[in-house]
Amino acid sequence: MQTTTFPSVRALDQLLDRLGAGAVRRRQLDMVRGELERALHRGALPVGARRSLQRLLEKGALDPYVRLAESGALRHRRVEGALPPTSEATNKIRRKCLDLLREALGLPALRLGGGEIPLQPAPEAATLSALARQLDQYLAGAMSPAQTRLTAVLALELDTAARSGELVELRTTDLGEDNAAVYVERRPQGGGTVEGEWVETSVLTRAALERWLDVRGDLVQRAHGTTRLWVSLWMNHDGVLDDDGHTTIRPPGMPLEENGLVTSYRVGRLRYEGLRQLLPLKLEALRRAVDAERQRAAA
Repeated sequence: MQTTTFPSVRALDQLLDRLGAGAVRRRQLDMVRGELERALHRGALPVGARRSLQRLLEKGALDPYVRLAESGALRHRRVEGALPPTSEATNKIRRKCLDLLREALGLPALRLGGGEIPLQPAPEAATLSALARQLDQYLAGAMSPAQTRLTAVLALELDTAARSGELVELRTTDLGEDNAAVYVERRPQGGGTVEGEWVETSVLTRAALERWLDVRGDLVQRAHGTTRLWVSLWMNHDGVLDDDGHTTIRPPGMPLEENGLVTSYRVGRLRYEGLRQLLPLKLEALRRAVDAERQRAAA
């Protein structure tokens, strides 16, 4: 749980918890929250913004914050030893988040910028069928742990059209008997009511999950157990440096975070034969294609 010395940021934390945003949007809002706190620590915002959330979200505080954030000065981590300006896509997301926060507080949106990134083209139905056939071919042979995990992720995605944040939250207890169904909690990106549903899995997904669960069992045993369905394959660190510049080492078998799941998708798309031609650049584009097919089938 994040802590802060600023009353305005404590109030912002409470507002974020009430919003009920989806995983992707919440990560974007948390980025803005961190940048605002760092701007306050630098003394870059009006003094009143330290005490009042409304003052923190007023134009007089947000204008200098946005300029400083876009310059890269409020980055949490250095990039190759420097603090470069943030990308235009990040700038648009930041401005969109600020409008969402103001509206949640009952303030009018400032419309500081767009905030919506053009959607990537989604695969067609024939491509989704070809992807399923490719995954089936993988299951017929030997696979590395990474390929086994990605195959199960993709097969489950073809059945559920789950968002990355919904996928990463799955637990082994969300699987039905013989992996014949999976319970998915739908979390709308812009916030809203969380709704759960049982989704029947395909023969492909059941086989993929069986292979992955065997691999996962060995990994989790070494990490002292977790019920999360997706776990890490290698030793890594938590990314948080202490005062001495050290970080906590995490063994294999720890719960996989959303960034790790998305990264495994991007890497696997380029690494494994046949996937580059079948998978879009982003997992979200695959999700939209699967969702569109599910809606057509239900119509």
